Amino acid sequence: MPAPLRDMPQEGIELIKSFEGIPDGDPNTTGLDPYLDPLDIWTIGWGHAISGADGTHLRGKGNRALAFSMFPGGISAAQAEALLRGDLVARTAATLRLVKVALDDGQFGAIMSFVFNCGLGNFGGSTLLKRLNEGDFAAAAEQFLVWNKGRKDGQLVELAGLTRRRKAERALFLGQDWRAAAAPATRSRGAAAAVTPAREVPVAPTAAEARAAKAFSAPKKKAAAAKKAAARKAPAKKTPAKKAPAKKAAARK
Repeated sequence: MPAPLRDMPQEGIELIKSFEGIPDGDPNTTGLDPYLDPLDIWTIGWGHAISGADGTHLRGKGNRALAFSMFPGGISAAQAEALLRGDLVARTAATLRLVKVALDDGQFGAIMSFVFNCGLGNFGGSTLLKRLNEGDFAAAAEQFLVWNKGRKDGQLVELAGLTRRRKAERALFLGQDWRAAAAPATRSRGAAAAVTPAREVPVAPTAAEARAAKAFSAPKKKAAAAKKAAARKAPAKKTPAKKAPAKKAAARK
């Protein structure tokens, strides 16, 4: 049975837009033009990968003219959001086939932002999905945070943009203010502002990182279980019996 389609919540859309960025391949024109993303794929709008006639993504500077010819004059911001929503449709159906529990709008928006950035294959094999399908939403929320590393100059390093994005997704998943969670750390006076590259590409966390995330949430679960056990074992408080009034002194003879 096909998975039902579900509209992407606007807050999820806004989160994706805030991190994908919307570079303009040619600022001299009125519309938004194609640009090369960090994977050397021609892209337009909020992360819409451009495909050629054969269905494969256009790559490399040599395909610039072809990419621009497919969007003569560029596109508007409204058209860019329409492309983004269209890209999410297929991902939505595939994601909902993997998820076996009910999600509210915040949880669904956070998961779809994660899938849009990390890929459906990574989500399908992730501990995040496993914890989610077990109904352990607290542990699933912590798993967002381990997907914050990528390749830079051939080295696997933590990327500031990915760290902020994962914090934002975790906050949205938990029903919190994702904009506050995504805010960069306060800078000292005179320090340069950090620039978040568009479409930073995460690398799957190591097994050690996944175990660390599990260990992080374990004390919370253990404390909650201990509290419930103590409540069951605690004896019921008895209402103290009222003292009988003292007998009145014998009437005087």
